[in-house]
Amino acid sequence: MGGPNLEVFKFGMYIMFPITIMYYFGTNLDNRFTVPDFWPKPGETHTIPFDKEEINSELERLKNRRLEVRARRLQMEAALVCLDTHTPVKGGTKKNARTSKLWAAEKKKKKKKKKKHL
Repeated sequence: MGGPNLEVFKFGMYIMFPITIMYYFGTNLDNRFTVPDFWPKPGETHTIPFDKEEINSELERLKNRRLEVRARRLQMEAALVCLDTHTPVKGGTKKNARTSKLWAAEKKKKKKKKKKHL
């Protein structure tokens, strides 16, 4: 096979290969493996309120947003029920019992039509 020089060369490769890899990937990390503008800047992130006034204003803002979303949802539901009473929305809730009853009635009508056609 090979002589002692081959064994020395293989031993050197076994030792030097991991050291070279670690040196290559371990030095100059900031320039080599960074993505520019990956993390948001402090002005672009949410700030946590610490003062009592800031906390109260944030709670007021969240309450107003929740009420706006609720009013928009109720308005859409009212428009849906008023405009489209003959074809109700599937999956009515306890709040929208009329829509649930209409959906059930519509389902019964469809079943009766299917039975007549068969």
